Amino acid sequence: MYVEQLFTQCLAEMAYYIESNGEAVIIDPLREPTTYLELAKSRNAKIKYVFLTHFHADFVSGHVDLAKQSGATIVFGPNAKTEFSFHSGKDNEEFKIGNITLKLLHTPGHTMESSSYLLIDENGDTPCIFTGDCLFIGDVGRPDLAVKSDLTETDLAEHLFDSLRNKIMPLSDDITVYPAHGAGSSCGKNMSSETFDTLGNQKETNYALRADMTKEEFVKEVTTGLLPPPQYFPKNVGMNKGVNKTYDAIIDDANKPLALSDFESLAAKSNTLILDVRYEDDFVKGFIKNAIFFGIDGTFASWVGTLIEDLNTPILLVCPEGREHETITRLSRVGFDNVQGYLKGGFKTWKDADKEIDTIESISPQDFAQNYYSKDIKVLDVRKVSEYDSEHIEHNHVSNLPLADIAKNHTELNKTEDYYIHCRGGYRSVIFSSILKRKGFANPVNIEGGFEVLKEIDPIKLTAFICPSEL
Repeated sequence: MYVEQLFTQCLAEMAYYIESNGEAVIIDPLREPTTYLELAKSRNAKIKYVFLTHFHADFVSGHVDLAKQSGATIVFGPNAKTEFSFHSGKDNEEFKIGNITLKLLHTPGHTMESSSYLLIDENGDTPCIFTGDCLFIGDVGRPDLAVKSDLTETDLAEHLFDSLRNKIMPLSDDITVYPAHGAGSSCGKNMSSETFDTLGNQKETNYALRADMTKEEFVKEVTTGLLPPPQYFPKNVGMNKGVNKTYDAIIDDANKPLALSDFESLAAKSNTLILDVRYEDDFVKGFIKNAIFFGIDGTFASWVGTLIEDLNTPILLVCPEGREHETITRLSRVGFDNVQGYLKGGFKTWKDADKEIDTIESISPQDFAQNYYSKDIKVLDVRKVSEYDSEHIEHNHVSNLPLADIAKNHTELNKTEDYYIHCRGGYRSVIFSSILKRKGFANPVNIEGGFEVLKEIDPIKLTAFICPSEL
């Protein structure tokens, strides 16, 4: 028996490869099938099943593509409805893979088709369970993504409580829990950076698994503090229920270098977006006018999905050399399949041709502290509300405008004002500044390094939101 966890950092997503006696299964695959096909080939195994724990919202799965190329059968839990053929699994149904068995446990709550897969080895032991978004390390799946007219957030939370108490918690304490996501995912609110743990340890440390917790207490705790899901989530759910453009076709259409003249012609079309995915320090020094920054070295795909509303938007890329294929792949994982190509030679081609270049003023935290902090200026903290409430710089004109809400909150700003913008580490503030530039704001000023550096510098003082109950 062989089990491998395949972790993808930018989505905080875990897929799984499980193999026994020449037969393999994949649980929760990403968009591109190549990784799984090559892994099975290298181990002389044939992929028999592709299991989905639920309809994913935060990424587009490649289950249809993978099944077609491997000959595998797609399996969902009860209640799933799709536009493609699949096996509708039943609660407690068992699937043989070589000398082992995967047992489907229907665990609704995050979604109604949500299912976990219990591994039973050749000796009849149960060493691990793959819980999808039902149970994370440190958290449970949010119960607000599958709300319908006849199904409320509270209804889903109650289902989740029953699933955990009746299907998961009775299992052996020494069983290993393998979830679908870790810290950084928007599918939960309190996930650990650990990617697996024993069920026994989770019973001791996971707030949602307290033995003495009532259903009412559970519902209140799992539904409190949930931020609205990113706007691309329901769109990805829809794609995961359908048949999408194949990964190979996406790469064939998008992974093409464009000469400067061709790039300019495509960029001139009114609905085309230029995404510059270089490092933020390089972007602020010079970029193509109206380009938006989404650095490939950050949480790239989720921010693109959060901030670009139309998945069909034609996209042109400005990439670091050699990272074009990676960029296209990561865009496809969140449903952006309409990349037109990338500028051959990258930003250097544009600069060498003496084309118009825009910049973003950027200052060091030390410069800000010494020369601007005490002045009557406007400071924008673009971190999440919870980050801001926890601790922020003390200033007469500091406002919390989270990047995720920029489509609405930028309208509160004056296009002729100077705004000094920071996030936690410098990534989100450059995205925010680039969007303001594209919308015609005169002078957003990016504070390099963000709050993590600012808070250590004199004379900057910090304050925190005080809950009325603490007064």
